[in-house]
Amino acid sequence: MAQQTTPTPTYTAASTKTPKARFLDAYEKELATTRRLLNEMPADKSDFRPHERSNTAFALGWTFVVEANLLRKGLKREEVLGGGFGTPPNSWEAVLAEFDKTRDEVLALLRDSSNPNLDGSVNFFTGPKQMGKYSLEDFAWYMLFDHIHHRGQLSVYVRMAGGKVPSIYGPSADEPWN
Repeated sequence: MAQQTTPTPTYTAASTKTPKARFLDAYEKELATTRRLLNEMPADKSDFRPHERSNTAFALGWTFVVEANLLRKGLKREEVLGGGFGTPPNSWEAVLAEFDKTRDEVLALLRDSSNPNLDGSVNFFTGPKQMGKYSLEDFAWYMLFDHIHHRGQLSVYVRMAGGKVPSIYGPSADEPWN
């Protein structure tokens, strides 16, 4: 009987990418996925909300724009909560256009080779009615994780409003992987 051996795991050296390059990779991937989901929300149902205390799909779409603006301001070393988030537009199509614009602005800042380690800090909420400092790197990830959280909410809205939910982290009923 031949002796079975356990394969030896192959380990690679730690990534040589900068913190900003690692974040850029994740940000590009996640926002591309969000854009696909936004495309599936029926525009004529953007006022949909599953519960009276829930935001509308329109408000969730606008949240992505506001979060991108917060991140843009942090990357530019501006006061993050100093206003300048824009006024929600009148149509779902305009929300999508603004999503594209703010996403592209953030991507341009992340592609700039200055500040490769996302050095610096921003003041932001640390709890109810509390402000504190975040490192810029932690703030960027916080914004992305909150974005992903709201995308999860929107995926439920899309399904309930009759849209098709694309593959996000795996197959979906509307986009199987077979």
